[in-house]
Amino acid sequence: MTTIFTRIIDGEIPGRFVWTDDECVAFLSADPLSTGHTLVVPRQEIDHWLDLDPALAGHLMRVSQVIGRAQREIFEPQRVGQMIQGFEVPHVHIHVWPVSSTADFDFANADHDPDPAVMDDAAQRIREGLRSAGHEAQVPQD
Repeated sequence: MTTIFTRIIDGEIPGRFVWTDDECVAFLSADPLSTGHTLVVPRQEIDHWLDLDPALAGHLMRVSQVIGRAQREIFEPQRVGQMIQGFEVPHVHIHVWPVSSTADFDFANADHDPDPAVMDDAAQRIREGLRSAGHEAQVPQD
């Protein structure tokens, strides 16, 4: 069965994209742990990160780092968190988000009703940060 992430990638469900390339996309989490919480998702539906081809795993990590650097520059957090959790959607995805403490890793604290204006602003700021870092080709138009 098609995952919700594939439906977002295919445009069936809206998403706030900040990165697109031939192998993966990145879009804001619908249930963010903090402002700017982004998911890096391979286009190919792969359930478990252990099943990723090593080259694709490396690419996802590189994109996660690029996104994390932009978040660090934009939001100025104490750290940028990263996690491959994988319970909620059977499609590999890497969470990348600004954090200030280990409490920011608790998914029980996710915002299930984020302000759309805050989400739109965060996506725009991340896209602008990625463009200014030289990643114009991978950043979708606003």
